[in-house]
Amino acid sequence: MKALGNLILASGHAKAMESSDADLWARSRAGDRDAFGELFKRHAKAIYNYCFRMVGSWATAEDLLSVVFLEAWRRRDKELPPGKVLPWLYGIATNVVRNERRSRRRFDSALRRLSFRLAEPDFAEQADERLDDEQQMQRMLAILRRLPRREQDVFVLCAWMELSYEDAAVALGVPVGTVRSRLSRARARLLELNPGFGHEQGESTSLQEARQP
Repeated sequence: MKALGNLILASGHAKAMESSDADLWARSRAGDRDAFGELFKRHAKAIYNYCFRMVGSWATAEDLLSVVFLEAWRRRDKELPPGKVLPWLYGIATNVVRNERRSRRRFDSALRRLSFRLAEPDFAEQADERLDDEQQMQRMLAILRRLPRREQDVFVLCAWMELSYEDAAVALGVPVGTVRSRLSRARARLLELNPGFGHEQGESTSLQEARQP
C-alpha cells in the first residue's frame, strides 16, 4: 500500500492557505474537502516524521500517515480548541501506531468506499539517506522500547517532536502534570540505559527535511 494513496485533497485556493487551522477545521467539519486538504498539506510532514520516529520505517510511516488523515476525516465532527488541530492529529497518530495492523486493515476497507482522493506528498529522499535514517532510528527505538509505552509516547512527542506540555497533553488525553512526570521518568530511565541517547537526533538531512512544513 502506497502512503497517502487516497483520501481527499483537491486543495487549491491561496485564500485557504492564509486561513488558521481553526478556520480550516471549522470548514472541514462542514464537509469542505478543500479545507481538509489544506490541513493535510500543512501538517502531513509533521505527522509523517512522527510516525517514522515511532516505527523506524519510512514506508510504514507513509502508510500510517494515510491512516491518520483518514481517521481525522472520519472524525471531523470533533470540536477542537483553537490552535489544537495538530496536537489532535498527533493523538490520532499515537493510537494508529499502537494499533498498526488493525488500523491499516480498517484503512484499506474504508478507502475502497471513498469517492475522492488525497494527493500524495513528495517525500522523495536518496535511498542511502533513507536507509541510514532507518538504521539510526531502529537503534534508538531499541532503547526507547525498554520504557513503558506511556513514557515512550510522551518522550517522542516532547523531546523529539518538540511539542509543548500542553499540546502533548491534548494529544494523549492526559493532564499536563502527567506529561511532565512521565517525561521526567522517561529521561531519567533513558540516561540510565544509555547516557548518550538521542544526541544524534536531528543530524540526518532527510529527518530535517521531513520536519519542514
